[in-house]
Amino acid sequence: MTQMTRPSGRQYDQLRSVTLETGVAKHAEGSCLIKAGDTHVLCTASVETRVPPWLRNGGTGWVTAEYGMLPRSTSERMRRESSAGKQSGRTQEIQRLIGRSLRAVTDLAALGENQISLDCDVLQADGGTRTASITGAFVALSQAVDWMKAKKIVDANAVVIRDHVAAISCGIYKDEPVLDLDYAEDSNAIADANFVMTGSGALVEVQATAEERPFSQQDFSALMMLAEAGIQDLVVLQKQSLG
Repeated sequence: MTQMTRPSGRQYDQLRSVTLETGVAKHAEGSCLIKAGDTHVLCTASVETRVPPWLRNGGTGWVTAEYGMLPRSTSERMRRESSAGKQSGRTQEIQRLIGRSLRAVTDLAALGENQISLDCDVLQADGGTRTASITGAFVALSQAVDWMKAKKIVDANAVVIRDHVAAISCGIYKDEPVLDLDYAEDSNAIADANFVMTGSGALVEVQATAEERPFSQQDFSALMMLAEAGIQDLVVLQKQSLG
């Protein structure tokens, strides 16, 4: 690996400074404020003792997610999507990704006929909002499941959450693979990829895109190795935040 200067001054394999603060929303059954550098996302979990109509009387639960960016999460004010009357395709894609990622590590049968909704609201954006949302939403989900067990909504001994899940972005910046892109890198990357992985190292989802030119399998392997190490660091932080 050659010596390449990143805009942030970080090493090629260095995460941004990440904090996971729990219990930040008084009324939510689970909550986490994740800060990954200058990307800040508030993740809350809400429990409902019912499921969508298509799951009624089926004996299984559901985990779903909603995602949104506040008007001044970016350098210029964005119009609220509610005032536009519809969600953008980007928003729909991201919230489906978050929901899929969390369901991948949740035993929906053990959850019973209950639903947990994760709301991920971007307070400040500097790249990696979808990956930060997944990492923070897992912490909120875990708290919500613990709350359900304490309230005897689900069996205290049930293994509802089978593994951790976290996500990180990687990219090729100035011809070098780097971990955890901020906006300055993401907007100038030759290629970028979002990796969602479990604590045990299994892949949940990969979104990889060539921006300037196609990239090789060797490049992809380098990005995946960076992601694996970064996600293990994030899982450690998740475990610490959950005590």
